Amino acid sequence: MNSVSIPTMEPDRQYYFMNQCKTLVLEKKAALNRPLTYNIQTFGCQMNSHDSEKLKGIMDEIGYEEVDDEAADFVIFNTCTIRENANQKLYGHLGHVKTLKNKNKDMIVCLCGCMMQEPHVIETLKQKYKFVNIIFGTHNIYKLAELIYSYLETGKQTIEVLDETKQTVEQLPRKRKYTFKSGVNIMYGCNNFCTYCIVPYVRGREQSRKKEEILAEVEALAKQGISEVMLLGQNVNSYGNIYEYKAGKIVEVDEKDRVTFPQLLTEVCKIDGIERVRFMTSHPKDLSDELIEVMAEEPKICKHLHLPVQSGSTNILTRMNRRYTKEQYLALVDRIRAKMPNISLTTDIIVGFPGETEEDFEDTLDIIRKVKYDQAFTFIYSKRTGTPAATMDNQVPEDVIKERFNRLLTLVNEISNAQIKRFADQVKPVLVEEVNHHDASLVTGRTEENVTVHFPGTADMIGTTVDVKLTDCKGFYFMGERIG
Repeated sequence: MNSVSIPTMEPDRQYYFMNQCKTLVLEKKAALNRPLTYNIQTFGCQMNSHDSEKLKGIMDEIGYEEVDDEAADFVIFNTCTIRENANQKLYGHLGHVKTLKNKNKDMIVCLCGCMMQEPHVIETLKQKYKFVNIIFGTHNIYKLAELIYSYLETGKQTIEVLDETKQTVEQLPRKRKYTFKSGVNIMYGCNNFCTYCIVPYVRGREQSRKKEEILAEVEALAKQGISEVMLLGQNVNSYGNIYEYKAGKIVEVDEKDRVTFPQLLTEVCKIDGIERVRFMTSHPKDLSDELIEVMAEEPKICKHLHLPVQSGSTNILTRMNRRYTKEQYLALVDRIRAKMPNISLTTDIIVGFPGETEEDFEDTLDIIRKVKYDQAFTFIYSKRTGTPAATMDNQVPEDVIKERFNRLLTLVNEISNAQIKRFADQVKPVLVEEVNHHDASLVTGRTEENVTVHFPGTADMIGTTVDVKLTDCKGFYFMGERIG
C-alpha cells in the first residue's frame, strides 16, 4: 500500500479505506462463494442509535449484508455505559459470541461506543476477551473502515480510543431505519458534569457543528423524502460552541459568527419538505425564553418537550449539580405553558440518589403533581464508577429505594393516564411509522405531541401524515379512526 496515495483530509480518507475494504471483502466472498454478513447490537440512547446508522452505512458500502443474528461474519456491539449493569450486559453477549466464534474462526468481533472510553474496560478486554478484534470509542466512530482495513491487513487486534477530538465527520454513508424521518446530530459531548452521569467523561466536551453543515444535511434529507427531523445533542439548548478548520488547524469560531439553538431551529423550519421538527435533550438550566417563543410560533416544531427534572428536591438537585432549583424549574414550566397550554411535557426522574430523604422524595412527588407530565421515564439510582455520586455519603438502602420507586410509578401512571385523555375525540395529524406489530390490519403513528396512535391502515401509508380521530384511550396510547 502506497502511503503517499492515502488522503489526509476527511471524509476522503474514509472513502479511500472503504474502497480498500470493498476489494478485500469481494475477494473473501469469492473464496467462500457466499455473501458476508454483519450484525450490529445497539445499546443506549438515540445518539447511539444514530451512530449505528452510520456504522451500518459503512458496512453496506464495503460489501457486507445485514442480518438479525449474532452468528454473523462481522458483529459490532455499540455500547452504552450510563449504568453499571450495561457493562455486565455486554460481557454476557461476549460470552455467547465467543462460542459462535469458535465455530467460525473468520468471524470478526468489534466493540465501540461509550463503554470503550473507560480505561478499566479496555484493560479487561485485553486480558479476558482477546478474541475481540477491533475496539474504538465515541470520538472516531467515522473511522470504522480504516480500522477494519488495519485489522484485515495485519490480523492483529486493533484498538484506537481517543480521549477527545474536535473533528466531526458526517459526510459518510448511512443506513436509516426509516425512509421518512431521521436524526441529525447538531452537537456532541456535554459540559454539565451532573454528579451521577458518566457522559461528559465518555462523550467529551461540548462541540457544535456549523449551522451551514446542519442545514445542508437537512436540505439533503428533505430531497430524499425525509419529512421529520430530530435534532440531537446531549444538551441542544447550549448549541453554539463551534469549531472549524483554518489553515489546517481546528480553531474556535468567532463569537460574532455563532448562532443560538432557537436561531438554528428557525432556519431548519424554513427548509421545504420538512414538515416536523423535533429535538432532544433539553437541559432546564439552558432553556431560554427565546426558545419558548420560537416553539410557540413555528408550526413545524412539534409541541412536545422532553425536560428532565431528575428530582423535585432542591437539596438533591444541588447534590446532582443540576444548577436549578425546584422553584426555578416550576417557573420555567409556567412560562412554557403560558405560551403553549397544550404542550406535551415528558421527563426523567431518578429515585434513591445518595442523601435522598423522605422529605426530598415527597418534593419529587409534589413536582409531578404540579407539572402533570404526559410521560415520565423513571430510574432507580445506579452507582456509576467514575462519577462523584458513586463515592458520596448516605447511599440510600435498597429496600427504601424500591418502596419509593413503587410509589413514584403509581403516581406517574395515574397522572400520565389522566393527561393523555385530554386528546380524546380530537382529530390529530398522525405521521404513520409502521404496520402494527400485533395486528397487521392496523398501522402505528405519532401525533406532534408524541402520542402513539393505532388505527386501521395499510403499509403504503407509512411515511404519510393523515388526520386521525383519537377515539379510545388505552392508557398510554390511543386507538383511532382515519378521517377523510
